[in-house]
Amino acid sequence: MPPATQHPAPEDAPLAECVLCREPTEYPETTPGIVLCPVCEWQEAQRTACSG
Repeated sequence: MPPATQHPAPEDAPLAECVLCREPTEYPETTPGIVLCPVCEWQEAQRTACSG
């Protein structure tokens, strides 16, 4: 499944959980795809950048 596109949640919308650590993300629950919290997004970017 492709990663979620960057759509910040409106102030009153419930936030989706990160699929890795289950912390709240910056995305609304209705965001399709894989959603990651800022920490996991950064760690995933580091893994992909170093994977060759």
